[in-house]
This record gives sequence, C-alpha cells and structure tokens, in this order.
Amino acid sequence: MAQVLDKQIQKYLPLLGDEEKKSLLGVIKSFLSLKKESNERISIEQYNKELGEAEAEYENGDYISNEEMIKKIKKW
Repeated sequence: MAQVLDKQIQKYLPLLGDEEKKSLLGVIKSFLSLKKESNERISIEQYNKELGEAEAEYENGDYISNEEMIKKIKKW
C-alpha cells in the first residue's frame, strides 16, 4: 500500500505550484511533529506534578461539571 501511495505522490507532486508545495510541506512537517510528540513519554515526576496540579484545581472548585459542559457544547 505504501508503495502505491508513494507513486501517486510522485505523480501529482510535479503538478503543484510553488505555493501549493510549500503548503504541502508544512502539512507534512506538522504530521511528523505530532507523531514525534505522541511518541515522547514524560517522566513519572512530570506526570505526578501535572496530576497534583489537576487535583489542586479540583479541590479549589476550578472545574466544570458534566451538565455545565453539555450546556456549553449545545451553544456551539
């Protein structure tokens, strides 16, 4: 399947103008950046820090109930 896609990309790439190629390159770089980020793991210390921050927000009443969120979503 990958070979078929590679051939199709090679076929259509020369038909694009410079601006379209720049845009496409930006999309490709964005995909690769997201892929890299999703493969990166955080340390247990960072995880625990973020978890502690989230718990503190909750304890301080800094959260939205499910009902409130549903009301907000319906306004979108």
